[in-house]
Amino acid sequence: MTNAIPGGLLGLTRSLVAIPSVSHHEGPIADAVEAALRLCPWLRVDRVGDNVVARTDLGRSTRLMLAGHLDTVPPAAGNDEPRFEGDILYGLGATDMKGGLAVFLHLAGTIPEPAVDVTWCFYACEEVARRDSGLEALWNERPELLQADAAILGEPTGGVVEAGCQGTMRIRMVMAGERAHTARPFAGRNAIHRLGPVLDAIDDYQSRRVVIDGCEYAEQLQAVLVEGGVAGNVVPDEAVVIINHRFAPDRDATEAAASVRERFDHVMEPGDSWEVVEAVAGAPPSLGAPLLSRLVAATGAPPEAKVGWTDVASFVAHGIPAANFGPGDPLLAHTPGEHVSLSELEQAADVLATMLTAESDHG
Repeated sequence: MTNAIPGGLLGLTRSLVAIPSVSHHEGPIADAVEAALRLCPWLRVDRVGDNVVARTDLGRSTRLMLAGHLDTVPPAAGNDEPRFEGDILYGLGATDMKGGLAVFLHLAGTIPEPAVDVTWCFYACEEVARRDSGLEALWNERPELLQADAAILGEPTGGVVEAGCQGTMRIRMVMAGERAHTARPFAGRNAIHRLGPVLDAIDDYQSRRVVIDGCEYAEQLQAVLVEGGVAGNVVPDEAVVIINHRFAPDRDATEAAASVRERFDHVMEPGDSWEVVEAVAGAPPSLGAPLLSRLVAATGAPPEAKVGWTDVASFVAHGIPAANFGPGDPLLAHTPGEHVSLSELEQAADVLATMLTAESDHG
């Protein structure tokens, strides 16, 4: 193992990983990205809060957006500092998604005359609630900066195209009970005990699978938080479970919520409550768009479904076909051991360079 700092793509990724950028604290990394982009005289650079957008203006007939988020989740033990093991870089954000950002910066700085006009978008607060999203702020404040014929999100995909994305929602279920002394529990009703059938129904969930344009989406249902209890000698009168549902893009949020609600009809009673706290629709594949078809061809591999949610949905909602493509194993995202290798970075850079330089449409 060595901590020697290499150059090239791996060194650039290491520099980004070394800048802490947990959501809501992206200022320093936005400064670094802005400074790097302003060294490129062929780019027009705009800064909106902690969001940085750079564009070519070459008069090409089509424009491609390459976008990625600057923020990370909070650090886990041992991953707050970058470290190397050979040609593998470990550290917070190495996978999700500073490897992708490094590839973008490298290409922005080395391809001054792409075959298509290009917009490079680096935005804040993707890992938190949508109301805080830097991309949503750009749509609201400077939508002209985001206009494009297609968009590629640099999320980690293992170097293949992941099409569309699933929707996501959080549901808050409250089970009612009746307080009593724990020495005489028969005088009340334990709300926490009533969570048993709810959790059993979640545990027994069989994933609904949907194939759209050859990509299989697998829906998921998980309990992610449980709250309850009054005191050590009190039968609790309320218990709460937060449920996360990932739903395929053939359903809207209303349909998805109804399918989940039906699963718990047998345990819901008067006094219980059910609320969809947050819901964000997914996006179907849009690989028929010429630029995205070229992306798939450049990878040399069949596309797969994006089973998580990404800002592909935001672009599609604004009428811009979009797909996910970037270096790194998506299964490593948000884990203590996330990492990216030099070969993964180089493969992603090669694919995107082919996209940006081949089949010129200068006319």
